[in-house]
Amino acid sequence: MTDTWVLLRGLMREQRHWGDFPATLGAALPGATIVTPDLPGNGQRHAMDSATRVCAMVECCRQDLLARGLKPPYRLLALSLGGMVAVEWASRYPHEIASCVLINTSMRPYSPFYRRLRWQNYPALLRQLLLGNQASQEALILRLTSCRHGAGNAALVQQWLKYQQQYPVTRRNALRQLLSAARFRAPASCPPMPMLVLAGGQDRLVDPACSQQLAQAWRTAYANHPEAGHDLPLDQPGWVAQTVKRWIATSS
Repeated sequence: MTDTWVLLRGLMREQRHWGDFPATLGAALPGATIVTPDLPGNGQRHAMDSATRVCAMVECCRQDLLARGLKPPYRLLALSLGGMVAVEWASRYPHEIASCVLINTSMRPYSPFYRRLRWQNYPALLRQLLLGNQASQEALILRLTSCRHGAGNAALVQQWLKYQQQYPVTRRNALRQLLSAARFRAPASCPPMPMLVLAGGQDRLVDPACSQQLAQAWRTAYANHPEAGHDLPLDQPGWVAQTVKRWIATSS
């Protein structure tokens, strides 16, 4: 039986924001089926109301996969808010999940709010909320999430702007997603399957200590790329894929 890898993105992002990473992961894991569902309110599901509870995001993903004819068990690779979805899924339906890779995620009670969203970013985020437009939004997101491209990759900003123009994430849905993340509280113990936590050492959005603390609390495997930012699959796709490949070989 081939493995089904489900890739889950974060706040206001959609499946196209994975870029070339699904192909890179597929090359490292020959034979794997890789799917990239959109969460409600994002991408092809942009017209839907975003869930205000992470558990509702889980149910949407489960229905999506079953509609595609993909049955569990699944392997989850999840970034940021997607990591919360993965943890909730693994906690509620452990028989459906074979393993989890959590990337630059953060959650209560393991990290305080000012580390889960670095306090240094509050002024820029507030300015964007009050005065910004779609173009400034995408430029800010890239600057905060990527070390490799954040210094001024105008072509990538324009590509992301096209995504937003085609499938706009409304301010209401963005706030609903923020609410779901703020409400989420992780279980006291690690869900009962192999778990790998990855972090970017230069994450400007979320303190990388959040990932390290979660891995320590749950006694999971952990790896940190010292030069990568929040969007680790964007900054270091090959490193992520090869790290996952090695971990799967030793944890299976």
